[in-house]
Amino acid sequence: MNDPFYEKPLQRLQEYIYLIPIFGVLPALWTLKRDRGTPEQRQVCRLSITLALGWLLAYILLSFGGSQTSEIFRFRLLFLNSLIGSGYFLTCLAIMIRLFRRQSLKVSGASQIAEGIVRKTLS
Repeated sequence: MNDPFYEKPLQRLQEYIYLIPIFGVLPALWTLKRDRGTPEQRQVCRLSITLALGWLLAYILLSFGGSQTSEIFRFRLLFLNSLIGSGYFLTCLAIMIRLFRRQSLKVSGASQIAEGIVRKTLS
């Protein structure tokens, strides 16, 4: 996008929207599928989608894992599930803070997956 009148603060606001846990995935998918946005925005979109899919996969697997087990094991799975959910939200918040400070948005593991698999699939 080479629009000289396109505002930088608006780009950063869109990047914050992409990083909203759960709800930011839809605008991120929309941006990638339309092939719009700056390279930085597309990078944030891929990272947001990767984090959300990782959380969703872990959530589903842990939810199904406790259906036929004892009460103590089911409690442990629910506790682990809540830790993973909290970790997802805190990771998104930490990336937003890094975006505010204009630091690198690289997250070990997730950034490599986002740039590898998600880029090939959605871009």
